[in-house]
Amino acid sequence: MVFPIAWTTLYVDIAATTARALAHAEPNQNRALRNALLLNLALNASWSWVFFRAHRLGAATAVAAALTLSSADLTRRTAEVDRGGFLLAAYPTWCGFATVLSGALWRRNRAG
Repeated sequence: MVFPIAWTTLYVDIAATTARALAHAEPNQNRALRNALLLNLALNASWSWVFFRAHRLGAATAVAAALTLSSADLTRRTAEVDRGGFLLAAYPTWCGFATVLSGALWRRNRAG
């Protein structure tokens, strides 16, 4: 299955790319980038909980959409500090795919 490989690769990318940017950021950029990263990680963890544990497919779709926007913002903020931040571009793309997939599962499994 591709999901474990993709997410492991993305987590390594997020850690390495944001760590590098945080090390080079000005204090105000550092604070904003750190907050964006924390929000992103919280959304990431919450999607897994909402989708797999709570089985709330509609809510999971909404969380995935928020995660996609957060990932795009994290990529932008990281790239503003360090050109290598564009290496995160695969992350919002993958989250967009997860949003579409979550939405499709939700539509197919709605009662009635």
